[in-house]
Amino acid sequence: MIRSIRAMALLLGALAAAPAGAQTLRIGMKAAVDGSDPHQSYSPNRNVQMQVYESLTFQNSFLQPEPGLAESWRVVDDNTWEFKLRPNVRFHDGSPLTVEDIAFSIERARNATGLRTYGPAVRAVTGVEKVNDTTLLIRTSGPTPLLPAYLTSIMIVRAALAEGATEEDFNGGRAAVGTGPYRWVRFNQGADVTLERAPNYWGTPEPWERVVYRFIPVDSARIAALLAADVDVVDAVPPGLYARVRSDARSRLVTDTAAFNNYAYIDSGREVSTFVTGPDGQPLNPNPLRDVRVRQALSMALNRAALSERAMEGGAVPSNQIAPPGFNGHDPSLPPLAYDPARARALLAEAGYPQGFGLTIHCTSNRFAGDARVCQAVGQMLTAIGIRTEVEAIPTAIFFRRGAFGGPNRTPEFSVSLSMFATTTGMATEGMTSIIRTYDPQRAHGASNRGRYSDSVLDGLLTQAETQLDDAQRQATTFAAVRRAMDQMAIIPIFFVQSAWGMSRNITLVPRGDQYTMATGIRRTP
Repeated sequence: MIRSIRAMALLLGALAAAPAGAQTLRIGMKAAVDGSDPHQSYSPNRNVQMQVYESLTFQNSFLQPEPGLAESWRVVDDNTWEFKLRPNVRFHDGSPLTVEDIAFSIERARNATGLRTYGPAVRAVTGVEKVNDTTLLIRTSGPTPLLPAYLTSIMIVRAALAEGATEEDFNGGRAAVGTGPYRWVRFNQGADVTLERAPNYWGTPEPWERVVYRFIPVDSARIAALLAADVDVVDAVPPGLYARVRSDARSRLVTDTAAFNNYAYIDSGREVSTFVTGPDGQPLNPNPLRDVRVRQALSMALNRAALSERAMEGGAVPSNQIAPPGFNGHDPSLPPLAYDPARARALLAEAGYPQGFGLTIHCTSNRFAGDARVCQAVGQMLTAIGIRTEVEAIPTAIFFRRGAFGGPNRTPEFSVSLSMFATTTGMATEGMTSIIRTYDPQRAHGASNRGRYSDSVLDGLLTQAETQLDDAQRQATTFAAVRRAMDQMAIIPIFFVQSAWGMSRNITLVPRGDQYTMATGIRRTP
């Protein structure tokens, strides 16, 4: 991954000046976009939307904040940030960007309802005040040092069009009006999205006149479309097809480590867990997964190198914490997680389970290449330490319906499940707040805490990290929170997935940690 923003800017600047050739960029995308409302959180949608709408702060390739619609920002006091806006920014319909549009967008995002929203990103915001046409103040309920990173998630819409707008208004284009380099033109549900270059964009005009995202969910069909020159770029190339892309004279492959971490989620919140059983096949009471020694044993049973190289066919790298190298909150001092089956068996004995117990693990069967294969391999590794493991690999839609939870008294059904997770900010603190912080819907904590893990020590460290304005202190506290989570095995990280793109030989692409395939990072070579 390009680690220098200056290097990336020089690369794109040089290529932007090159002759564009054909002005339509065709991208083959594995996942289908299902809407244009930028305040509903869904990764495939955001991939496209970030080129139509913009936020106060943009993200670099490691998802860290940099100037966007706001040229600069500063802390005024413990509860106030000041943002200076770019001058002369206009929406696609020609109307000027105003502070009122920004205030409306933040409020709309905070109050959005649905399965996935960006409300947690602005949970601390209490108000937006206009100083003048290019200056605004954002008030918060307390010190919020990570606000610029949180605001990367909040896209700005035109208030006059978005107020009261329906899903159809966005998808049909009436309300899908942003300030980005491309404008929303056409949306065929389940088929494709077409964008066109915005004529009044405030920045350097994009070389592509038109960008078409085609949804091609079958991996082999997507690669075939690339090699037949039906598309210029494809995403989500599975490791098993790397060689096919690399060996063809018409195409090339770009890979990089993504922010997506494949975890084992552990049901440590319930006294009795449905799929943890004794010799009689009945759920054990108490639930063994509540014992840290059992969770540590599960971790030590896993040969992460083998899972990454063999089960994932080289499409992953072992994980030992929440965020990968280069991302906010990655602690480089943490050693790799040990693979030690003998010690794992000893820990089970210490915890009172010398003969192990029965366990069913659940995973997706079609979310990413190798997910079911990884699940089977994990099951075999757990069985090898005495945990009699069965594997249930199920389609993604069913997995998330069964693994989700809605209210304060409802818990997911799984005992141990394998799934990927990454936050839109890429920050370890946000990841921990979502997946292992004590569930508290009023504070937007634990939104994806499927195991109902709860640890007052971790909660306290995360609260400190969220409120420390001193960068060095905040990093030290973040590292302490990461180490606490790993010591307790709140979740069990397995590997970071590799992103992989195939493209025509005359195309270059800047990889991003969120795996997005954005036209703004794609250029035709001279």
